Amino acid sequence: RNPHRSNEQQLILHRALNKVMGVDLTAIPTIGIDTALVLASELGADLSRFPTSQHFCSWLGLAPPTRISGGKPLPGKTVKVINRAAQALKQAASIARNDKSFIGASHRARLTRMDTCCAIKATAHQLARLIYAMLTKGQPYVEKGMEEFEERSRDRQLRALERKARKLGLQLVKAA
Repeated sequence: RNPHRSNEQQLILHRALNKVMGVDLTAIPTIGIDTALVLASELGADLSRFPTSQHFCSWLGLAPPTRISGGKPLPGKTVKVINRAAQALKQAASIARNDKSFIGASHRARLTRMDTCCAIKATAHQLARLIYAMLTKGQPYVEKGMEEFEERSRDRQLRALERKARKLGLQLVKAA
């Protein structure tokens, strides 16, 4: 939020963005009006030039590298993409650490298993996929909440434990 703008100016900008883009990008947690303005100016509302969200994320420079073998990057130069929209999404992703939403919870989970710059890039990639879906399908963003993330995480951990138990010839039993 720009401290030099009044609430009335923020509201006018918000309405204009919704009209131009066709959807409310600020409904996504961590994306404010300033970020949405950058995205609107760089992308526009028509993303038909990108056949899939993977193409869109690759153009932004947020797609994971494909030159990986055995979990390690292969030697060679990576293509550096400097893009204002990607920079805005990375900035929005870095704010996600303190956000009490599904995106914030998934970002904090990423921070536990990877370094900060990779986690920010991965969260920006998640935001880019959401934006692509919103702009191409015209559907509003629906917040899932931290409870949804924690439930998915619990289910994933339970499935992993069941796989490990089967591999060891054991069977899990729920405690009463």
